Amino acid sequence: MKAQHTTVLDIDHVDTPLLSLRHISKYFGGVQALIDVDMEVRRGEVTVLVGDNGAGKSTFLKVISGVNIPEEGEIRFNGKPVSIHNTLDSVELGIQTVYQDLALCDNLDIVQNLFLGREITRAGRLNEAEMERVAQQCLDELGIEIQSVRANAGALSGGQRQAVAIARAMLGAPDVVLLDEPLANLGLKQRQQVSKLIMGLREKNVGVVVVSHDLAEVFPICDKVVVFRLGEKVAEIQRAEITTERVVAEITGSNTFLDEE
Repeated sequence: MKAQHTTVLDIDHVDTPLLSLRHISKYFGGVQALIDVDMEVRRGEVTVLVGDNGAGKSTFLKVISGVNIPEEGEIRFNGKPVSIHNTLDSVELGIQTVYQDLALCDNLDIVQNLFLGREITRAGRLNEAEMERVAQQCLDELGIEIQSVRANAGALSGGQRQAVAIARAMLGAPDVVLLDEPLANLGLKQRQQVSKLIMGLREKNVGVVVVSHDLAEVFPICDKVVVFRLGEKVAEIQRAEITTERVVAEITGSNTFLDEE
């Protein structure tokens, strides 16, 4: 880590991290989008990635999900070196990603969206009853209140759509869930519902990584904030040290607040 980085360490977390990324660098042509980035993800921990547009946070999320392949660096899962060359590699490790566009099919109902591409069959036919049962159980476990699992996705509110996308990710019993701007374009009540869902994932001992611009909403639910600026990780701030002033100063590179410390 470079000298200008400011890091607050939690000395209580000495166990092996669920996911560890070291010295990750990514280039797009002559542009270096990520520069020597380190980060750890632990079970039951919510990590929020913040930074201006183009800072590198979404690029880093896509490295974990297998969309972007880094030119340099090492990835370990449960302490063992792994290679993530595509999204299937990421999924097989136990990593699920919910992107901002959600990729729900509006013409399909909730059950069909949850099981798209992994339908449950019996004697060569779709087992609709079992899929409905599992879908309802998944929604109930996450505390998602939707009138019917047979409602079309196109008729759902923004918060409900986000909830269904998270439920779909959880069907695979993942160890890590990546959320790209889960609170974007949602009303206050819907943001609160999604925030509650994220806390539910933490309670299930899932490692959660969230990319967000909505600082006020994500601070109360996160365990640490990782700040990106111009492709570099410039700060990792643990929950007890998080303040809006501190994070904004790190995002912008302002020395005023940091010098006061």
